[in-house]
Amino acid sequence: MSTEPTDTSALFAEFLDDFFAECDEHLAILRRDLLVLETFVEKPRVDRPLLDELFRSFHTVKGLAGMVGVKDAEQLAHQMESYLRALRAEQTSLSTDAMDALIAGVQMLEQVIAARRDRKEIPDTAPVIAQLAAIVPSVLAPIHSPSQAVGKIETRRVGAFALSAEQNARLDTAIASGASVWVINFTPAPALAERGVNVNAIRARLGKIGEVIHAEPSVTAQGGIAFEFLVATSAEASAFVAWRDDGVTCAPFSASATPASITKPASVVEPPPETSVKTTATPSLAPMNIVRVDLARLDELMRIVGELVISRARLEDNLKRLEARVPSADVRALQETNQAIERQLRDLREGVMRVRLVPIGEAFARMQFVLRDLARESQKKVKLELSGQETEIDKFIVERLMDPLLHLVRNAVSHGLELPAERAARGKPSEGKLALRASTAGDLVIIEIEDDGAGIDAQKIAARARALGLIETETALDAAAVLDILCTAGFSTREQADLKSGRGVGMSVVKNTLQELGGTLTLDTQIGRGTRFTIQIPLTLAIVDALIVSVSGQTFAVPQPLVREVILVQPSAVTVMENNEMIYYRGGVLPLVRLARFFGLAEKPDHAFHALVVGSATNPIGITVDHLMGQREIVVRAITDPLAQVPAIAGATELGDGRAVLILDAAALTRVRKNNA
Repeated sequence: MSTEPTDTSALFAEFLDDFFAECDEHLAILRRDLLVLETFVEKPRVDRPLLDELFRSFHTVKGLAGMVGVKDAEQLAHQMESYLRALRAEQTSLSTDAMDALIAGVQMLEQVIAARRDRKEIPDTAPVIAQLAAIVPSVLAPIHSPSQAVGKIETRRVGAFALSAEQNARLDTAIASGASVWVINFTPAPALAERGVNVNAIRARLGKIGEVIHAEPSVTAQGGIAFEFLVATSAEASAFVAWRDDGVTCAPFSASATPASITKPASVVEPPPETSVKTTATPSLAPMNIVRVDLARLDELMRIVGELVISRARLEDNLKRLEARVPSADVRALQETNQAIERQLRDLREGVMRVRLVPIGEAFARMQFVLRDLARESQKKVKLELSGQETEIDKFIVERLMDPLLHLVRNAVSHGLELPAERAARGKPSEGKLALRASTAGDLVIIEIEDDGAGIDAQKIAARARALGLIETETALDAAAVLDILCTAGFSTREQADLKSGRGVGMSVVKNTLQELGGTLTLDTQIGRGTRFTIQIPLTLAIVDALIVSVSGQTFAVPQPLVREVILVQPSAVTVMENNEMIYYRGGVLPLVRLARFFGLAEKPDHAFHALVVGSATNPIGITVDHLMGQREIVVRAITDPLAQVPAIAGATELGDGRAVLILDAAALTRVRKNNA
């Protein structure tokens, strides 16, 4: 019987994917916990559970980096782990310099891992490692070799393993305490990976029954890849028996063993029958209930769900045509089946969407790190307030929102918040406030970035815009007009760029990114009191509920989350002022956009029509349509061909009859109406 050769490169690539995913999780924990740790600077004691969590994350990253050969990341994590060990043992205190070194180390660690993932040149870590080495107390100096460059870890071969001095010390301590030391070998395989058994899962198991002293990859005699662990544990050999089917073998550790005997461990060691059974229970292993899934696979699954939505729409259209020819009693069973499929398909769609959703707190946590550096560079005191971090949003949208959030936070610190002396002169607390909030409203996510700074002076913005020829001399500016100017590419209120605000490209990036995601940005500002930017963005972009409307015989789809209200309007209720049509609406006026006129379609004589109220509560507009044809789930297909792109069209979809239906971009219509007003 022949066996297929192991695809070593594929297995290692899969392991690398797991490595990067797990590092992202631990980096998020480190960023969060370091900001909490900073509150203990210069205090006599530091919260022990906080130190333990930081230590575990650094230790895990160090071990994983060593297994995949990212030595720079391993050395960085090692240096920070060494300092935290001294801090836990109260051999040193938490100083401002130490805090700066730890944060610089985490930022460099993130850059090193990102460079490895993107296959770019690894940045120079020597200055940061030297900065970290300087904060480690002298009592830990034997960990490092004085003859080597700063940050290099001294190693000594013990048996087949090259152990650092620290690992040697841990090994000696474990043996002295009576623990057994085992060499565990794990050989990955595609069949095991399908069951969720990979190197990270095995490492997690080992961590639950003992201490993983060392781990490294190796090449088997057949040319495949395996992973070896040196584990100190009080568990009996029987603890490993159940792992045999998971590609795990073990052998007792011997410091005098040759590399060959270690890399080819004996089969699982089972206790002899005559050995007395101890009453100590075998350590139980927690089930692995988390599976990492590549986002591309979820995209493919969502595409399949979209195809099912279209197929069900076709089924519904066929049933409607069948009703006209067949007695209703004969098609009732088919209609009930169709309704059941609709419910099940909606549940499937919502289930897939829940898998794609991640907390917005992931993005907020990164902003905390950025804000710390910005505040120090600008010599401003800033207090960050977070709310709604548990609000969930599509992972793809979260990644795309990083740049807009970064630019808005930078602008709040650079342009909004005043220096402490200026705030004191205005009767404000010396510490400025910056709030990041997130919430949901139906299928929309609302994100607010608010500061209590100087606010935006519309007159200064107008003067700068006139100087650049962006507006006419006497144009009056409201908040929406000010926002449009701020989002103009190249516009800046500063003559000289700085590291925090740049040259007027930030707000343009914010505007363009949000438009691509189908979102909107609004501004509310008061001079001397502060500024609030509000982002409204769909939870997801793939499948949405939509209103199907008819205009001059043409059919359009309007995403329902963007529609605030639908009202019936009589022709006599329309007022014309300066060539703009509007109606009385909830104590104010509602400007109208004639969709037929906008697209150059034939307009019907005066008749009652429906107006779809879209836009913000402060600046709504009404999009006029002839008829409402119903509500459908639609699959959004982007129009990527630049020659086929049309203003106010967000994409296309299919309703089930085989014809393409254009999807209206309500936000674009709102902007066009304001520009033409």
